[in-house]
Amino acid sequence: MHQAGTILYFTPFYFKDLSPSKPKYFIVLKTLDNGEVILASLPSSRRHLPSFAPTTRGCVEIPEACISCYIFEANHPVTDTGWCFPLDSFLYGQYLDTYETKILQEIYPIEGVDYDILGKLTEEELEDVIRCFANSASVKRKIKRILAG
Repeated sequence: MHQAGTILYFTPFYFKDLSPSKPKYFIVLKTLDNGEVILASLPSSRRHLPSFAPTTRGCVEIPEACISCYIFEANHPVTDTGWCFPLDSFLYGQYLDTYETKILQEIYPIEGVDYDILGKLTEEELEDVIRCFANSASVKRKIKRILAG
């Protein structure tokens, strides 16, 4: 469940900031502290990029606007099982966050009920995502150190 590259789908996901819960994808980017903490991203289908920004798969870095984003194109396989996002999906560097695995396991104890494992990003895709955020001017230094480690 907590291996780097794993894509989970929570039904629903409970946000740290207490925003209303909803079904949500969750991508594990790194595992830390012997598996006790993970660095993850919550993909969004909402595009929060300037109109001039590219819409194709890959890294979008706009330092002057403090934007760091990785785009997954809809219906383009991204996992080792061939799974793909149904809509264009965006990972935003400013929303990368750490989660304690113990707390995740308490909130979401049962695979197939509380969450589903959709697959694992291909090695190339995971490396591209990590490189995108590790080299970003707008991602927090703490997160960049985690990604580089």
